[in-house]
Amino acid sequence: MITIKTKKDISILREGGRRHAKILRELVSLAVPGAHSSELNRHAEELIKKLGDKPSFLNYRPAGAKRPYPASLCVSVNDEIVHGIPNENDKILKEGDIVGLDLGLSHHDLITDMAVTIPVGHISPELEQLIRVTREALVAGIKVARGGNKIGDISSAIEQHALKYGYGIVRELSGHGVGYSVHEAPYVPNFGNPGKGNILRLGMVLAIEPMFNIGTSKTKLDKDGYTYRTADGKPSAHFEHTILITTGDPEILTQ
Repeated sequence: MITIKTKKDISILREGGRRHAKILRELVSLAVPGAHSSELNRHAEELIKKLGDKPSFLNYRPAGAKRPYPASLCVSVNDEIVHGIPNENDKILKEGDIVGLDLGLSHHDLITDMAVTIPVGHISPELEQLIRVTREALVAGIKVARGGNKIGDISSAIEQHALKYGYGIVRELSGHGVGYSVHEAPYVPNFGNPGKGNILRLGMVLAIEPMFNIGTSKTKLDKDGYTYRTADGKPSAHFEHTILITTGDPEILTQ
């Protein structure tokens, strides 16, 4: 069921989103060559705890999952699209890698969701373009997320930006509603037709998250049950913001 957040909810989500963005900026500064993914996860937990909040991913169990997610931060490197587990497969970041950092935060029991993909040291022009275009697609999707428009308007804007560059668009995973739980209705695919899908209503809170691959759109799931990789082993990028639908331009809560 699609939920509409109250004025009180929105006030809490605004503060949670502000805290969330601050924490993620600090984690970005720590993602340098030689950094361990387990240490990034530990820092995330410490920063969240210091603010009196909770990590919403830790022990979250999505539908169909065989076990709860065992970390607070998702750390996905190079061909890992999303949901890389930092404390089970402790990855050491290397010069030239790209890394996705995806964090969920619960502030007074209301949840925001945010992700970025960043370079580790100096990266190739090809990877720079992948990161830039995926970030631009997020901006394009947010731009059309206005009250009275449709979910398909967001999906189409994201898809059309990917197609300009020939990137594979991840189809098995999508954006979603958020706030009362980590994943809520409606789903917000990164491909689709304008004018289709649910109407965007005032007070809806959505997590919009394009995921683009340099190669194929096909994916594979690791044995850990969470880490999605590109089927051809080529790099992937992921960006995400939590937004509020308003009468005009949407409000980005996680910035």
